[in-house]
Parts: sequence; C-alpha cells; structure tokens
Amino acid sequence: MARVCRLNAKGPMSGNNVSHANNKTRRRFLPNIQRTTLMSQILGPLKLRLSTNAIRTVDHAGGIDAFLLKTSNLKLPCAAQRIKRRLLRAMDNAQKAA
Repeated sequence: MARVCRLNAKGPMSGNNVSHANNKTRRRFLPNIQRTTLMSQILGPLKLRLSTNAIRTVDHAGGIDAFLLKTSNLKLPCAAQRIKRRLLRAMDNAQKAA
C-alpha cells in the first residue's frame, strides 16, 4: 500500500543522511499518514488515509465538504476528485428531491 495522502498527494521524498564525517547515504522521508474517518454532512462518514497536514487543512476549511467544494480540481488528486464528484452528485439529487 502506497504511503500517499488521498487529499493532497503528499508522498515520500528522498534525501541524504549526512554523518559527522560528511558521509552521505540515501534515505527516504515518509509522510505522517494516518487512517482517519471524516464526517461529511452529505455523504456520511468517509474513511481515508490522510497526512496530518491534510487533516489540519480540512479542519481549517470547515470540514471535508467545504474543503472539496472550495478546492479546484487541478489541485486535487484523482481520489479526491472522485469523492468531490460523489459529493456534487449527492447535492444535485438532494436539490431535485426537495
């Protein structure tokens, strides 16, 4: 399973361990990915693997619904675009039913 955030596509980065003797060895910097459940007002609970940075961003935006609606599709990865399409479809169905 890939260590990639589903909302902002943050993934592993590479760099060097540098010793006191200035020896350089390659290493990976892994993002802090957490399994979390976000409550959507329209879709209900969503289980996602998100970075802690994305969780803070969603909280700051006012929830997963507000975050997805205010973020353009160009900035969202494919998984987040699918959730956004489901959200928009559910909103349209709710408006038609009312």
